[in-house]
Amino acid sequence: METCGSPPDYVRRIGPEIPQRPVILSVPHSGRHYPKSLLEAARLDEMQLRSLEDRHVDTLVAPLAERGYSMVIGEVARAWIDLNRSEREIDPAMVAPRPKPSGLEVTAKVRGGLGLIPRRLAKHGNIYRHPIAHRDLSERVRLAHRPYHALVSDMLAATRRRFGIALLLDCHSMPPLRPKDGGAPAEIVLGDRHGRSAAPAFAARAAGICRDLGFRTALNSPYAGGHILARHGKPERDIHGLQLEICRSLYLGPDHDQPSPKFDRLTEAIAAIADGLADEAVSPPDALAAE
Repeated sequence: METCGSPPDYVRRIGPEIPQRPVILSVPHSGRHYPKSLLEAARLDEMQLRSLEDRHVDTLVAPLAERGYSMVIGEVARAWIDLNRSEREIDPAMVAPRPKPSGLEVTAKVRGGLGLIPRRLAKHGNIYRHPIAHRDLSERVRLAHRPYHALVSDMLAATRRRFGIALLLDCHSMPPLRPKDGGAPAEIVLGDRHGRSAAPAFAARAAGICRDLGFRTALNSPYAGGHILARHGKPERDIHGLQLEICRSLYLGPDHDQPSPKFDRLTEAIAAIADGLADEAVSPPDALAAE
C-alpha cells in the first residue's frame, strides 16, 4: 500500500497516486497528531481534546486502499485546525491581534465554538488559555489546511480526467443521535448539502446500500455537509461530493475511544458504499441505458 505525506504529520495520501476508481475518500477529522505548541497553549489535556476527533475513521477506511481506492487523510488534531471549515470561519476573539470581522465568516459553527480553530468543548469549556497569534493561525493554514484541500482537488481532477466523473466520499463519525418523534435515531447520516453537492442518484444509491445492510439511515438531517462538500462538490462539472456520518457506537467501544469487535463490519460497510457509488458513477443514465 502506497503512502505519502505533504507535508509529513499534517496530510497523507493513501492508495494509488493515479486514481483507479472514480471515488476518492476524504477523512479530515481523525488526526491524532497533537503538536507540542497546541498542548502547551491548551487548558485541556490530550484526552479531553480527543472528543473532537472522528476517532479511528482513518483506520476504518484505510483497508479500501487495497481495493484500489485513493484517499486523503488529515493527520493533525482537529483541535489544532478544522479542515472542514473555510479559512474565513474564524472567531475574531480567538486571534491576536483581533482581525476585522468584515473579512470573516461568523457562521453558526463559529458561534458554537467550532470554527477553523475550535474554541470550546461542550463538556470542558474553552480549549485555549489565550488567543492565538495571527502568525500561528497563518502557519496552521499553510501547513495543513491548504495542502489538504489542494490534494483533494488534485485527486478529484485526476479522477475526472480518467473517468469523466469523480465523486468525493467525505467520511466522518458522529455521537449517538437522540430519538426523534418517538422513532429510533439514524445510525448513518448521508449529506449532499440538500442536493447542491451531488446528483441525487448518489445519495439514493448509498442510502439503499446502508439500509440493505441493516443500518437506520437519514439524509441531510442533522448533518448536510460542511466546507469540504461546499468547496469540492461541483455536480455541474461532473465532480460530486457526498458526506458519510457513522455513529461511533457502531464501531467503537462504550468509551468511544478504542475499536470494538464490530469494527471490521463497518470497514466492509464503507467498502460496500464506495463500491456502489463507483458503480453508480460509471453507469450510463437511465435514459441512455433504455435506448
